[in-house]
Amino acid sequence: MTTTEKWPGRVALMVAHCAGMVDLIALPVWVGTLITVYHFDPQQAGGLATLFLLGAVIASLFFAPRFHRINGRLATTIGFAGAAIAFAFASTQSTFGPLAIAHAAAGLSAGTALSFTHGTIGRSVNPHRLFAIVGTALGVFAIIFLGAAPNGIAAAGGAALFQIFAGVMAIAAIVAALAFPRPATSAPTDAAVAPRRFGRSVWALILGISTMALTQAMVFSFLQQVGTDRGFGLPAVMGVLIALGFVNLLPAPMAAVLERRLKADQVVLVGPIAQAGLALLITLSVSLLPYAAGALFFAAVMIFTHTFAFGLLSRLESTGRALAATPAMLMVGSAIGPILGGTLVKSFGYPAIGVAACILALLAFALFSQVRRTEGVALGATA
Repeated sequence: MTTTEKWPGRVALMVAHCAGMVDLIALPVWVGTLITVYHFDPQQAGGLATLFLLGAVIASLFFAPRFHRINGRLATTIGFAGAAIAFAFASTQSTFGPLAIAHAAAGLSAGTALSFTHGTIGRSVNPHRLFAIVGTALGVFAIIFLGAAPNGIAAAGGAALFQIFAGVMAIAAIVAALAFPRPATSAPTDAAVAPRRFGRSVWALILGISTMALTQAMVFSFLQQVGTDRGFGLPAVMGVLIALGFVNLLPAPMAAVLERRLKADQVVLVGPIAQAGLALLITLSVSLLPYAAGALFFAAVMIFTHTFAFGLLSRLESTGRALAATPAMLMVGSAIGPILGGTLVKSFGYPAIGVAACILALLAFALFSQVRRTEGVALGATA
């Protein structure tokens, strides 16, 4: 069986990361399709996306403590296969109830697979570098998805979105069955893992990442709708989304190159502030240029910051349990984001999302400050 230090295993992790993190790139098209094609209001559309993300959170919370006791290849394969079936079912439905069930089931399944994917990355020789590699793959996947999905949906209807998701999950299941790797570092024994509790700095980092993920999902879910409702035109908005995919190729390799040049504890402090500033550009702009500028770099900030946070967390908590819970820490925020954003838009309009992003940025900054204060600036150096 290959390991995380061999390229077949790395390719399997790249494919699994792309499938499991599909929400990070697909939310604008996903929520936009639910609104424009299925005619749900923003709150309902956000709620369906939330059900997928909430399912992933529940799965991650259940499996992360059991990461060392379950066959990762088997769990990942079954998880993605289950998600493929759930999305295939969703493609045959058009009403809220069945779609809600399908979204929740897909989230539970994909979250299971992603937990083992991230836990395995966390027990590689260099988690920061490997997470940057899979992040680069996600950038390539974003270009393909954002370039093809809107045209496919326009030609074949909303069902095409869920058929694409089902295909992505099925491919991930097949690749995982063939090449999902075993971790490079040995698993600690239950006796070594059980008594150890996460320290204050670990929890602060986890909550800070969750807060940034909430902002990411809240704003990104309505990126397409902001542009179309402001009259920028669907072709222009689709062009921005495709360009965004190309921009997303940059942050992960940049994070890998800068691993030893930037201090991780400082990067995570800057991330929330940059994220809030771009959120304001997106939600307050009345012309295309500033909207596009904010949209192009919005997801990139999250990818770059989270790569450093992932490496930092691997040094603070070395058993892999916290990193196996990465889907939970990301998606507990992401799960709240779409429905919170939909509620704010429905009640107060798009600027309310920008204001909320600023409030959340202050919270994330305060949490990340606790990491630096507790552990000291020595964390900026790579272990």
